[in-house]
Amino acid sequence: MRILIVEDEPGIGAFLKQGLEEESFAVDVADEGKSGLRMALSGEYDILLLDWMLPGLSGIEICRQFRKEFPITPVIFLTAKDTLDETLFGLQSGANDYIKKPFHFEEILERIKVQLRPKMGEHSLFTLGPISLDTTTHQVFKGKEEVYLTQKEFALLEYLIRNKGKVCRRTRIIESVWDIHFEYNTGIIDVYINALRRKLSLSDEENLIQTVRGVGYIAKE
Repeated sequence: MRILIVEDEPGIGAFLKQGLEEESFAVDVADEGKSGLRMALSGEYDILLLDWMLPGLSGIEICRQFRKEFPITPVIFLTAKDTLDETLFGLQSGANDYIKKPFHFEEILERIKVQLRPKMGEHSLFTLGPISLDTTTHQVFKGKEEVYLTQKEFALLEYLIRNKGKVCRRTRIIESVWDIHFEYNTGIIDVYINALRRKLSLSDEENLIQTVRGVGYIAKE
């Protein structure tokens, strides 16, 4: 799950990013309104955390413009504004929830899970041939035998299976699995792909994770 935080206080943004990444979310942070709206409208995020008062463009305006393109994606306001009228105004602009500063990280996490629960509950079990991956229990099986993967190996396999039948470009893999958005040596992907093939005991005949030379990989049955 990908989260966009639009927050102009560096301490709060860094605090939330670290905590949510430790909970296995992929997190991007924008520190002003215009770049925050541009990132939000990319359509890459499962939920937005918006500060109300931002330089460049307010959180209210971001929410309104975002809602025109993405009517379902959850939006949570993080703000020091605390009157009833302000709360109602924020919700009427299209937000799903409203958290007042200061807040506890545990509260933020639970509110996020509540908003994402329908989406997270849509699919928890994914398959690729004899391989099954359960995002709820964080387990992988090949047939009846459990395969133990590291967190990053699991995330890579999940990304490939979720995009089964589609060519996954190396740049998209490094962005989605490693949360790296700058020029980077994507050779690390090959290392993890080889580890997955070895741990899953994939034979040449099965060929479930195929290399697309010069482009990336595809999970294909």
